[in-house]
Amino acid sequence: MNIPALRLQHQHIAQPRLTQPEQVVAWLGGLQGQDYPGVKWSIALRMPSATEADVVQAFDTGKLVRTWPMRGTLHVVAAQDLRWMLMLTSPKNLASSASRRRALELDDTTLARCREVFTQALQGGKHLSREDMYAALAQAHIAIAGQRGYHILWNCALHGLICLATSNDKEQNFALVDEWIAPTPSTTRDEALAELAARYFLSRGPATLQDFIWWSGLSAAEARSGLEAVRHRLVSDTVGKLTYWLPATSHTPKEAPTAFALPGFDEYLLGYKDRSAVLDAAHAEKTCPGGNGVFAATIVIDGRVVGTWKRVFKKTGIDIATTPFTHLSPADAQRFAAAVQRYGAFYKLPVRVVSDFGL
Repeated sequence: MNIPALRLQHQHIAQPRLTQPEQVVAWLGGLQGQDYPGVKWSIALRMPSATEADVVQAFDTGKLVRTWPMRGTLHVVAAQDLRWMLMLTSPKNLASSASRRRALELDDTTLARCREVFTQALQGGKHLSREDMYAALAQAHIAIAGQRGYHILWNCALHGLICLATSNDKEQNFALVDEWIAPTPSTTRDEALAELAARYFLSRGPATLQDFIWWSGLSAAEARSGLEAVRHRLVSDTVGKLTYWLPATSHTPKEAPTAFALPGFDEYLLGYKDRSAVLDAAHAEKTCPGGNGVFAATIVIDGRVVGTWKRVFKKTGIDIATTPFTHLSPADAQRFAAAVQRYGAFYKLPVRVVSDFGL
């Protein structure tokens, strides 16, 4: 079983076919989204052709939003999926944050007051920046020092009150979920569990149950229940001591994977607890230096992560510098140079690969 090739195929990185940003996001269930510029590229590279403006339009027209569902981490999700995902994942995320709330002196009464403040500030279709949201809290004499402000936003989002909606050049504005997103059919918890499991294994297979538990943030029992509910749509294969699940319709692509320029935090790497199928453990430190939670953009050649890259925007275009883990052959370097031309097309700017930034 060629795990990297199958993942590239199922994640729509190799031979992408979906034509709308919201289709890509719905297929994957969600994409980790704390790096807003990066996640826009993650979406676009999974389409045959898309520009930054195409992806931004999906946010600005209410088709995509950002919120904190899986593991309580910021993700992009399709707007139509937001409510059932939060219904499924928020209880565990909120319960696990109890000690943090106590440390920040955020009791239930204070958080209820915060929800009232945000409702009053946003109602009527208003969209406010993070600083404006903090200003509304300060005006209501609610302290935002330290991490209190961020945790209040996070908590209110997990309650389904607010989400990140329309965008400007660098960030998104907050909106009321019930004003920004049209009503969606109610879903039972079992239905939501099966749906999330289907989204995960169909889009990220081959993947293990432990991968799904880590990615979703669900309990082991819930994750097993979700997998069991969609097992008829999957097949399994054992590699060593690990059992991988993938779509029943899977077949290894006839065309070998080529080169890709993936952003930091992309689901090809972060969508799994065990990343050894695509990244040698010896190089893990180089993709996330110091384990600080900040993941570098990666060079992927034939399914393997073989280096990192950075970009600098200039008046004349984009310069991209590469840091391969080992020496790249001239053919591989040429393939990557061709791959980053798609990145240039995304921004409608010329791209060149340079040895360094001259710093």
